[in-house]
Amino acid sequence: MKKLILILSIILFIIFINSNEYNLTEDSIRFRVIANSNSANDIIMKEKVVNELSGILFDKTSTKEETNKNIYSNLNNIENKIDALFEKNNYNKTYNISYGLNEFPKKEYRGKTYPAGTYKSLVIEIGDAKGNNYFCILYPSLCMLDYEEINKSNKTNNEKIEEEKNIEYRFKIVDLFKNIF
Repeated sequence: MKKLILILSIILFIIFINSNEYNLTEDSIRFRVIANSNSANDIIMKEKVVNELSGILFDKTSTKEETNKNIYSNLNNIENKIDALFEKNNYNKTYNISYGLNEFPKKEYRGKTYPAGTYKSLVIEIGDAKGNNYFCILYPSLCMLDYEEINKSNKTNNEKIEEEKNIEYRFKIVDLFKNIF
């Protein structure tokens, strides 16, 4: 009987892990920057805004309250950074910053499908906001994962080789068995 329960638990666990639909809870905080249009200049500016704000927003806060406080305390700083960035690049567009409940379309992100709905989020709309958008989740910190992957891809080959030497490979199913027995 124990083996049957164990097998059924493993099957349910695998189904849960491989589920394509991921429900974001009330605890998550999303981040979105929408480009004015899909012109090369507008897309580049959207990326510059994300890069400029990454030092403020992708700070590895550990709780929703810390993330929320970080955003609220930096709203003026975010505006100042965008203003300076637009001025430096002679980019004559307006922008709108909204932090609170915002509507989101259905989204594919990191291999998961996030349903459309109203989510707590920081949204920056540039100009007409009709272009592609940057999307990540500030809490729990999935943006930091993206940011670390970008930084990792910019490292030298020697740095990458040194990091790869320290990788520990583990399998969730093996860990599950170890915890059961």
